Amino acid sequence: MQQYSSLPDQNSQIDATPKLLTTILQLRTQLWLESSLNQLQSRLNDCLLSACNTVPQAEAAQAEVFQTVVDQINSAVHSSNLALTDCAIGIALFQPQETVATVCYVSPSPSANSQPLFLEVLTAEKKLLLRLQEVIEVGDLQQLENQQPPSAWRLADDSGSIMGWLIIAATSRSCDHQSLIESQAQLRSQLMARSAIHCRTVLLQLRHILSSQQLYEHLSSSNQELEHTNQLKNQFLANTSHEIRTPLSSIMLAISMLLAPGYEPTRERQQEYLNMMQSSGKHLLDLINDILDLSKIEANQLDVHWETIDVELLCCNVLALVKEKAASKNLRLCREIDPDITTLVADSLRLKQMLWNLLSNALKFTSQGSVGLQVASKGEFVHFTVWDTGSGISQEDQVQLFQPYFQIAKTVADGVEGTGLGLAVTQKLAEIHGGSVKVESEIDHGSRFTLVLPLKQEAGVDGDQGVEEAKFSSSPLPFTPSSCVDILLVENDLANAHLMQIHLRKLGYQVTWAKNASEMWEALTQLNPAVILMDVYLADGNGLNLVQQLRENEQYRAIPIIIQTAMAMKGDREICLASGVNDYISKPIDLPLLDSLVKKYSKAPTSVDGEWGVESGE
Repeated sequence: MQQYSSLPDQNSQIDATPKLLTTILQLRTQLWLESSLNQLQSRLNDCLLSACNTVPQAEAAQAEVFQTVVDQINSAVHSSNLALTDCAIGIALFQPQETVATVCYVSPSPSANSQPLFLEVLTAEKKLLLRLQEVIEVGDLQQLENQQPPSAWRLADDSGSIMGWLIIAATSRSCDHQSLIESQAQLRSQLMARSAIHCRTVLLQLRHILSSQQLYEHLSSSNQELEHTNQLKNQFLANTSHEIRTPLSSIMLAISMLLAPGYEPTRERQQEYLNMMQSSGKHLLDLINDILDLSKIEANQLDVHWETIDVELLCCNVLALVKEKAASKNLRLCREIDPDITTLVADSLRLKQMLWNLLSNALKFTSQGSVGLQVASKGEFVHFTVWDTGSGISQEDQVQLFQPYFQIAKTVADGVEGTGLGLAVTQKLAEIHGGSVKVESEIDHGSRFTLVLPLKQEAGVDGDQGVEEAKFSSSPLPFTPSSCVDILLVENDLANAHLMQIHLRKLGYQVTWAKNASEMWEALTQLNPAVILMDVYLADGNGLNLVQQLRENEQYRAIPIIIQTAMAMKGDREICLASGVNDYISKPIDLPLLDSLVKKYSKAPTSVDGEWGVESGE
């Protein structure tokens, strides 16, 4: 009977031992490789987390990633019991336009006496020193990348462009295990190659994080600006509502008193109510004009028409506007103009507005004494100083004086009427002219507001359509209408139409009212008007479209047309004139201006080559 031994065969045991040792060694090296890469990934994740929490600069965050890669690989290589060589790790960064890369990161030396290691470029038979700020040609790095085993691994950004190379320099120690050294070189190559992949991935993630942070900061900043704008809008609406309701309340109260059943006021009392209504109406109009001016300025849409101005004449005209108000308060108006100042390049309409605002304020806050305008030259600038002997302004109020809607508490309590926009508009108009507004004041010792403007403007001299309107109201044409002059009034609003009819009939015109387009065409079949006054917004059509239709009809082409409209924003006048009208007047209607325009265009029209015109003569 055959017997079998339970002990293993001696030869088979000897044969199995080297295989077992090899397998254990492979497992150890594989565990070391994976552990090193996990440690590297953990440190890189810390870098990304830090970038998320601290919002660093892009360069600093990228530098932290590069330094972490170098330090971790160096630590892994030198902590391994399998390392049989001296190694140094570095990163050379590359600019796309350059032909060389610069070593910007190098692992620390194991000891103070350690010397920098060399990179061996075998194909070029030369050695390259691995140290900070060392310059390496791109061709050499590419050769190091293609060697076996390689000594450089490229780092690319998310677009595939090379930003640098991860480099290792190794020097063998004295050892008889050449095969083991070669296997360790292969292991280091795997570590370097996979570390380069980790580095590229993290750099891409870092770029996305930084981009998202920049977008977040931009959105956060925009959101804050929107919130601030919304607060300003709400404040603006609240202030505007208050300012509009105050004079409107006066008007409504006066009307209610006049219409109250059984109340029969004396003629003097009626005149008082009417004066109050007129004053409140003017206040409302000033407020609306100031709001429009301020909004145009802030939207950079204010038209400025440069022209050469006669300084003395303009100052005299402005003082004439406030002369009556000064006389009503028994205040003396003073004027002092440097004779050397003759002309100035500015927008005459806006300069009048600025001086009028300053003079009106001075008169408003001065109860006795004098108000004056002083004009002096200082270098390349002209100083228009409006002074008064009024109540003065405290230092605390002077800080806020040019803020929109700001009004001094004492003046509000005393019932002094104002919009709180005049000085804000004046300051912004001065800035548009390249100048400024300064204030000097002391309580109970009056105030001095100085408008500083440059003598010349780079913009040059231009015409001013706005002044064209004003000259009609200040200089009416010497023409007396007769009862045979027919006016066709096309007006949608009943109250406006009724009052305009009364006013024009008092001047001697025959006025026919049409409240819509249909009535206008019907009236034209029975009437040959000298002038058509056209509203824009009609119940059954647009006034500008009607103007174009009239211009296309040979029978009505020569009739002068004046648009009267509430369209008073930037460009509205130009839009109306482009439709074919002869002239434009904005609501509320300035009656002297309306008189001048009607007188101008109610003369016998002539036609030249199919175009309308006005005969010269009177």
